[in-house]
Amino acid sequence: MKKFHTVFTTLFLFWAGSQNSRAQLMPIAISKYDQHKVFDPLFYTDKGNQFRTAGGAPTARYWQNRADYQINVSLDTVKNQVSGSTIITYTNNSPDALPFLWLQLDQNIYRQDSRAEATTPVTGGRFANKAFTQGDVIKSVTLIRNGKPETANYLISDTRMQIKLRDSLKSSGSKIQIRIDYNFEIPQNGTDRMGRVKTSHGWIYEIAQWYPRMEVYDDITGWNTIPYLGASEFYLDYGNYNYTITAPSNLLIFGSGELTNAAEVLSPTVLNRLAQARNSDKTVFIRDSADVIRQANPFKKPTLTWHFFCRNSRDVAWAASNAFVWDAARINLPSGKKALAQSVYPIQSGGHEAWGRSTEYVKASIEMDSRQWFEFTYPTATNVGGIVTGMEYPGIVFCDATSRSKDLWEVTNHEFGHNWFPMVVGSNERKYAWMDEGFNTFINQVDEQQFNKGEYYTRPDVEATSAISAFGPEAEAIMNTPDVLQASFLGEAAYNKPALGLMILREQILGRQRFDYAFRTYIKRWAFKHPTPWDFFHTMDNAAGEDLSWFWKEWFFTTWKLDQAVKGISYVDKKDAAKGALITIENLGEMALPVTVFVKEENGKSNVVHLPAEIWQRGGTWTFSYPSTSKINLVVIDPEHILPDVDPDNNTFSGITMPGGTTAETVVGKYLNAIGGAEKVRNVKDITINSAGMVQGVQVQTVNKYKLPDKYVQDLSIPAYNVMRHTVVNRDSIKTLQNNQPIQLTLSDKALIKQSSNVFPELQYGSNAVLLPTVVMVNDQPTYLITINSTNGNTTKSYYALANDLKIREVRTSAGLTTVSDYSDYRNAGNGVKIPYSVKNSFFGENIELKVTDAKINSNLSDSLFQ
Repeated sequence: MKKFHTVFTTLFLFWAGSQNSRAQLMPIAISKYDQHKVFDPLFYTDKGNQFRTAGGAPTARYWQNRADYQINVSLDTVKNQVSGSTIITYTNNSPDALPFLWLQLDQNIYRQDSRAEATTPVTGGRFANKAFTQGDVIKSVTLIRNGKPETANYLISDTRMQIKLRDSLKSSGSKIQIRIDYNFEIPQNGTDRMGRVKTSHGWIYEIAQWYPRMEVYDDITGWNTIPYLGASEFYLDYGNYNYTITAPSNLLIFGSGELTNAAEVLSPTVLNRLAQARNSDKTVFIRDSADVIRQANPFKKPTLTWHFFCRNSRDVAWAASNAFVWDAARINLPSGKKALAQSVYPIQSGGHEAWGRSTEYVKASIEMDSRQWFEFTYPTATNVGGIVTGMEYPGIVFCDATSRSKDLWEVTNHEFGHNWFPMVVGSNERKYAWMDEGFNTFINQVDEQQFNKGEYYTRPDVEATSAISAFGPEAEAIMNTPDVLQASFLGEAAYNKPALGLMILREQILGRQRFDYAFRTYIKRWAFKHPTPWDFFHTMDNAAGEDLSWFWKEWFFTTWKLDQAVKGISYVDKKDAAKGALITIENLGEMALPVTVFVKEENGKSNVVHLPAEIWQRGGTWTFSYPSTSKINLVVIDPEHILPDVDPDNNTFSGITMPGGTTAETVVGKYLNAIGGAEKVRNVKDITINSAGMVQGVQVQTVNKYKLPDKYVQDLSIPAYNVMRHTVVNRDSIKTLQNNQPIQLTLSDKALIKQSSNVFPELQYGSNAVLLPTVVMVNDQPTYLITINSTNGNTTKSYYALANDLKIREVRTSAGLTTVSDYSDYRNAGNGVKIPYSVKNSFFGENIELKVTDAKINSNLSDSLFQ
């Protein structure tokens, strides 16, 4: 499933400030660190059993049940309905006799009386129903045992069905067949996992959770009957799927697995183009836009039946439309086998900057992950452009038809990455979203560095992003079920933080060689099986040869924070710095991680020191020797911002003495002089700033108008997404419209917008400004740090470069929500007053830079603009 994070959301977080806080006033450092809690010898409580070893592998006695499906349905495009039957052959490989069976009826989430609806906030959300259906309408349920049918005794409870057996299903390989006749209406907005959308050339149907499915009975909890509420995904057994779909003959249908009757449902022209695509590393059009417009139907009958077979899978899904452009190319697998990458999407989504590159992205994703981790197991990989913003199924994924450029690459790569987690490694998504979303996000990050020589890769500033978003005051532990996590934090707990943890393990703790071997071992061990978190932890420990229990505990089970700091420097010989130095560092947060220290000397020599996490085993302070040859004038912890340090201001010892007589007032005075002088700045009555930039490959434009002292209006537009947002601040009145519809703002949103509405806040600092008495390094520049604490709890931290007195960074915080901005390229905007023409921000791993295209001062803006 795609992490619900759009380009617009990113930008609104920048202006409205919806990020977790890292900005705090620096009191005297008080350590929260306790090595006894981190390095806990009793972390592991399970010791292995007859089914799972203590080393994290399935034993020879490991078992799991099996579900094979024969599904035959029809698609009614008038009623927008799927109807038909499924026959499930269920094999009980467990050592237990089963007196009852549990099945999933996921379509029941769309009923108005569903438990999901009852537990959805009134404000709605991604998984809220926008309209209701009758869910799965069950016509009949029949059991077939030893060839004899009997009417089933069943009870439907929300999204689950219990079948009570007359005689228990015996253990160790006994089978039973369940036939269910049913139908359901296809919801238009299917909680962003399925649905239908009308295009200019016809409806696009994306069909998933479309047949009654067996719940998993495992050796951990028995039956896994957590209801389907929307946020949590799925936990399914493996089996073979033999399924047919009968639909109007003008539709194309694409499904998981192999189309077994292509000659019966595809024209000779299409079959010929497909053959070309199967032998081409370049994208080949199977059905182009001209074919879509022509809407030719060579078949002289009202319906066609499409027959698919998917081997050893945990699910299947399909899509249907007469509006699809269709292109494809060959996938080259490490074993020498070939598969087919293909994309289907509406005409308006085409073009090189959008879905015209989709098949290229599919092919690259499958080939990279097959080489790096485990070979792709399906004959086709189909990317469907429709209403679903991002959802994964075996061999087929649904992605937003409006995605473009980097956003399309990311969602395509992410959804196909799910073919490894959880399609191959069948973890329990209902309980452990991080075992599929987090692992998948990690392999996506590895892919992004490689794809097309890093075309879309930007090295993330973890300190500026994850330290804010994943470790703020509203953080929750990763080890929570998705339905328990707050919707606003699900992206961090399920996707970003576990992925970051794996990247830190790979790059900082184990090294790539040891990590990759252990991670591949985990995939190979648990391919087409059901691992637990403990199986993963034990496998990584054993295969990598490292006791990582301390890391698993702090990263996955707690909300502890990392705060490493430079405490001081002394010299072995106080009179001669060339005889060596002693550098003392501190661990002020609860978390322990390795330390990377950059040291630069007065004579220009520099070096990097790497210290393992074990230095923190005996306490929160560590002193190490450094072979200095002259006075040390710079020490920086984590110089590349690889770790999520929540207080980077204490990561640096600059060796630079603050000039005598420096106060907050003098720093502000120098800044005002640097941008034109206090008098000229005070004479600014209004200012208009036009900016533009690219975010995830999409153009963004903003117009900001300020009328001092307390009026502000911003117009933000994203033409590719047809998004227009209008925000107005008029004294204490704050309102926002998106596409002319009012947007509800939280108090924190309003507070941060109000903070952002003052273009020259230094004019109002006064006695509230507090100067940190030491020099702070920002982007390798020594700066003064001034903090403003408002009476309403808001905090602003401003950093001014010693070299030119200009402000280079500002961090604004309100109620735990923060915005961070870096400023550069100061130019005259008019009347001799300078403003930064480049504003750079980092959010969720994205670097966002907006550049000023035009600025005007004192153009006599009318008050009517701010109504």
